[in-house]
Amino acid sequence: MSEALLVQEAGAAAAAAPASGARLFWRRLRAQRAATAAAVVVLLLVLVALAAPLLTALAGQDPNTYHPDLVDSAAGGVPIGPFGGISADHWLGVEPQTGRDLFARIVHGARVSLGVAVVATVLQIAIGLVVGLAAALGSRWVDQVLSRITDINVALPIMVISLALLAIVPETFPRPVLIALVIGGINWAGTSKIVRAQALALKSLDFVSAARLSGRGKWSIARRELLPALAAPVITYAALMFPTNIVVEAALSFLGVGIKPPTPSWGQMLTEADTWYQAAPTYLLLPAGLLFVTVLALTVLGEGVRTALDPRAASRLRIGTGRGEAEKSGAATPVTVARPANAEKPAEPVTHAGGHPEEDRG
Repeated sequence: MSEALLVQEAGAAAAAAPASGARLFWRRLRAQRAATAAAVVVLLLVLVALAAPLLTALAGQDPNTYHPDLVDSAAGGVPIGPFGGISADHWLGVEPQTGRDLFARIVHGARVSLGVAVVATVLQIAIGLVVGLAAALGSRWVDQVLSRITDINVALPIMVISLALLAIVPETFPRPVLIALVIGGINWAGTSKIVRAQALALKSLDFVSAARLSGRGKWSIARRELLPALAAPVITYAALMFPTNIVVEAALSFLGVGIKPPTPSWGQMLTEADTWYQAAPTYLLLPAGLLFVTVLALTVLGEGVRTALDPRAASRLRIGTGRGEAEKSGAATPVTVARPANAEKPAEPVTHAGGHPEEDRG
């Protein structure tokens, strides 16, 4: 009997124990339906991008193979057949003028667009972390110099600088790698500002002061004490930067300095589709729709990650959920009756020194 009670008490204690940071984060994220749906969409897009060669092999198509017999040359290269030439062999139709399979180019374009955004985001986070920590932990003149460089980087027109850099680099350099390096190497100032502000706030806390008094160096303190505390804001900012980088890559490709043919990219497909929106609307709607869904899902997911990592937002969410459940269950709410300001207080009995209330002599 005693063993059974011990086991029951141990199970109750384990159930009441606070969850770890990762488990608590996933629990808060799953509580948000919009963020969960966005995470499913992003996961499907990532799986499609990773399995692009397998999917195109399953469809029996190649993203760069021309099919001139599937377009009407007399009509200017319009795909033959309804909805842009959709058929059993070409699931999403074919590209105007060339007849290349649109499904194959879409899934391979997802690899390029998402890959460029991932590399650019990682590069932005890495540069921003190094510069921000160096400014926060360095001397006053180091902080001043790095802060001014960051301010200049913020003021620079990112799109104009990217256009200039991409225009002067030789064509032999791999274009997706170049675009990722340009985006990540220019647009790191936001991460640096966030890291510097958070690191300056953390420097005055007790655990950092204790580590400094123990004789540890600045970069040892940054690696063991500051970086774990900076994980939440940095991950949140990275989740919000990722869709922005996808849009920047698409804009550069649309302007003609991004991904070059025949490498497929959603932005590059939009560049070629701007003259076919009337004759072959699916050629424009498919990459534009996928780009819109991807950016929307990543933005919603980034907002969900921010809420899950923010204890104040999570507590507000928990309080709101508790109120809703209480209203649904019909729980009684205490009602407080307000007394007018000019209302007289009830008379209190007057007591003598002996502690007996005085009788009414009236």
